[in-house]
Amino acid sequence: MSDGPDSLVLRYLRSLDTKIDRVAEDIREIKGRAGALEERYASVSRRLDSLEVRMERIERRLDLMDEHAS
Repeated sequence: MSDGPDSLVLRYLRSLDTKIDRVAEDIREIKGRAGALEERYASVSRRLDSLEVRMERIERRLDLMDEHAS
């Protein structure tokens, strides 16, 4: 009786459980990568903001800025 319908259902359930574990691991990896990308984006954004401030300061010193800018 071990090869009956119950055994077949248990094999399918075990197979599904294994697949779900793989999917969960993939999702953890994707979330980690997404977090790293967010950190890198924030870093680049801060650097661009800093460059913008520096450029404005240089333009002001060289009298290149429009009077109405800022």
